Amino acid sequence: MRGQASREGKGWRRRDVLALPGLAIGAWAGHALGRGMGPAAPVGGPPVGPAGLAAPPRGDVRLVAISDLNSAYGSTSYLSQVTRGITLIPGWQPDLVLCGGDMIAGQKRGLGRERLQAMWAGFDTRILQPLRRAGLPVVVTMGNHDASGSRARGQYAFPLDREEARRFWQARRDRLGLRLLDATAFPFAYSLRQNDLFLLVWDASSATVPAEQVAWAERALASPEARSARERFVLGHLPLYPVGRGREGGGNVLVQADRLRQLMERHNVRAYISGHHHAYFPGRVGSLDLIALGALGSGPRTWLGQTAAPLQTLTVIDLFDGAPAPVLTTYDMNSLRPIPLTALPPRIVSPSGVVVARQGG
Repeated sequence: MRGQASREGKGWRRRDVLALPGLAIGAWAGHALGRGMGPAAPVGGPPVGPAGLAAPPRGDVRLVAISDLNSAYGSTSYLSQVTRGITLIPGWQPDLVLCGGDMIAGQKRGLGRERLQAMWAGFDTRILQPLRRAGLPVVVTMGNHDASGSRARGQYAFPLDREEARRFWQARRDRLGLRLLDATAFPFAYSLRQNDLFLLVWDASSATVPAEQVAWAERALASPEARSARERFVLGHLPLYPVGRGREGGGNVLVQADRLRQLMERHNVRAYISGHHHAYFPGRVGSLDLIALGALGSGPRTWLGQTAAPLQTLTVIDLFDGAPAPVLTTYDMNSLRPIPLTALPPRIVSPSGVVVARQGG
C-alpha cells in the first residue's frame, strides 16, 4: 500500500506486520489456530475480529469478500453458514464488503416475477439489511443466478431475471454507502473509489463480458481516478481460468481470458476477484492476482484435479501500507478456523494448459 500511514488503534502497526513474510501471515494464523493457539496479541493492540474467533492483523484497509450465497432454485432462505457469516462480518470491521455474485437462486424458467421479487426480498432481509445496519458499504456483482447475461438470437435468455435485478438494485443504489464514479450501467457494470481503492465491476454473469464493457473498462482503468488510487481491483462473477472441479467446461470461465488479463495487467490492477467456481483459491497468472472466492452457500466444490472435501468459505482481505501484496485470511465457515495455504493445491492446471499458481508459494 502506498501513500498512507497506518491507522492507530485498528490492528498491528506496519513495522509489526512487515516483520512477517507477505502472504504467509494468513497461513501462519491458520497453522497457529490449527495447533490450538491463537495469534499473539500485537504491540499495537489486539487483532480485530468477531468475539471468540482468532483474527488476522488489521490492515490499513480491510475488505471482506463473500460469494455464491444461494440455495436451491427459487429459495428465499439461506443456509446456516450464510447466516453465520453475515452475523460475523461486522466483527471484522471491514471498510467494504464485496460479493462475487449468485445472491439469489434464479436462472430457472417458470419462476415468475413474484418469485423473483420474493427471493430478492429474502436477500434484502437476511443479507443486505444486516450489513447496512452495521454501517458497512456493500459492493456486488451480478451472478448467473441473479441476472444471467447469456443471450440467444440477440435476446437475453432470462430477461425477467435482469429486469428484477435492475429494479432491486437501482432502488437501493444510493443507500449502499458507496462513492460511485460511473453508475450508468449499474448494477451490471460500474466503478467506484472508496478508501483510496478503485474498484471496477463488470458483467461477468455469463462467459462473455460484452465488448462495449471491455472498452469501457479500458477507459475507466486509464482514468485519473483509477491511476491515482493506491490499488485497483476488478470484481466479476465468472473467473478467467478454472479452479473448481466440474467447472472447467465451456460457459464456466470467461472467453478471451488472456486478453482480459492483459488488459488488467496494463493498468496495474492488483487482483481480479471472482466467484462461480465455489472453490476458494488465491492464484496468480502473469502479474495479476486471481482471488477465486469459495461458496458461502450451497454446493461448495473441491479444486480442479483434487478429491479433498469442499469447504464453505469467507475471505478477509487486509491491505497494509508499504506491503507488497494484500494478506488473505479465509475461514472454513463450518469449523470457523482459518484455512492454511498448505491446505490448498500449489497450482491448478486448466485443460488449456494455463497454470494458476497459488499465491504465497
